[in-house]
Amino acid sequence: MLPTLLRWIGAYKIYSRFLRNQINNGHLPQHVGIVLDGNRRWAYSRLFSPSEGHKAGADTAEAVLDWCLSLGIKILTLYVLSTENLQRPNGELQEIIRLIEERLTRLSKDERLWKHKVRVKALGNLELLPGSTRQLLTHIEEITKNYDRHFLNIAIAYGGRAEIIDAIKIIAESVRKGELNVDDVNQKTIEQHLYTSHLPNPEPDLIIRTSGEERMSGFLTWQSAYSELVFLDVDWPDFRKIDLMRAIRTFQKRSRRYGR
Repeated sequence: MLPTLLRWIGAYKIYSRFLRNQINNGHLPQHVGIVLDGNRRWAYSRLFSPSEGHKAGADTAEAVLDWCLSLGIKILTLYVLSTENLQRPNGELQEIIRLIEERLTRLSKDERLWKHKVRVKALGNLELLPGSTRQLLTHIEEITKNYDRHFLNIAIAYGGRAEIIDAIKIIAESVRKGELNVDDVNQKTIEQHLYTSHLPNPEPDLIIRTSGEERMSGFLTWQSAYSELVFLDVDWPDFRKIDLMRAIRTFQKRSRRYGR
């Protein structure tokens, strides 16, 4: 058993170095979005409770920030909690919120934010969240608001259609007040009112979804129009750095045509 484990560890390191060398020779995505899917499936396959799956998934989410920083990826957007997820059984939802608040508290003290100048921003309808969660998110946004070397976006209580509706409502109100002419409303106007308007590159180059599901589930509906999509048949808690690098290698092999 031990020799087998040691051989596996050695093979992992060799393959990891191989992948790193490969992707270093190509164009790295500057904005990576990830749909964190498969926490419950991972837990059920091991006869664990859903809360154990969410905890393991939170550990992976913390690790993926390290991986992106080490690879030189500037923007990371994590789809943590959708508006649909808020309809889950009350006990499970309360545990998810408790876990999110625990990890947000940890993140607010994380030296990686200061070392790498990471700006953290929540994307979503935060009014749907408990006041304590909103307070933590507001605090992290405030203490990192002047950073611009890296960006970590937490999509929470998020829905892509709702984001577009929110933007349209703001624009419509500006038109009603006479601050904006309806004929001047264009694609740029909408983009300026989306949750991602603070980003230097709001449109993800690469979007990864774990768990084997092949759909977007409302993730960055407007921004993902020309994103490259990679679906991985691995549950989120089992997602590893080599999986991220494999997805980047797939991205690098594609020819981005932008509809042409």
